[in-house]
Amino acid sequence: MHKKASRWSAEIALQIQFYDLDPMEIVWHGNYIKYMEQARCALLDSIAYNYSEMKESGYAWPVIDLHLRYVHPATFGQCITVRASVVEWENRLKIDYLITDRASGQRLTKGTTTQVAVAIATREMCFASPAVLFQKLGIAAP
Repeated sequence: MHKKASRWSAEIALQIQFYDLDPMEIVWHGNYIKYMEQARCALLDSIAYNYSEMKESGYAWPVIDLHLRYVHPATFGQCITVRASVVEWENRLKIDYLITDRASGQRLTKGTTTQVAVAIATREMCFASPAVLFQKLGIAAP
């Protein structure tokens, strides 16, 4: 499936804390996932479809795939921006992430997550995104 230009994005700003560092005094690789989750929640809030609204709509959206590419390490005290953008929505919810240094704009990390709809009542995976996602994105369902 091809990527589409995103109309739906959100950014958060964070300052790297000491407790996120590894013994090499850079951000431990697993913490980038936490930063991406925070940006994803901001994005989902912006379309009024965060996890509580998903549950109310009858669907869970588990992450089934995650990719990260580390370019430059983040360090203690550094201010970063984490941007999350919806890039696919028809059969899955794919979100791209870009983590940059807030002062210079230097790319630090990029990644993607893929989520699929699962009907909570039956625990069955949906092979197409449910109409509620299209409604929240403000577009017509196929």
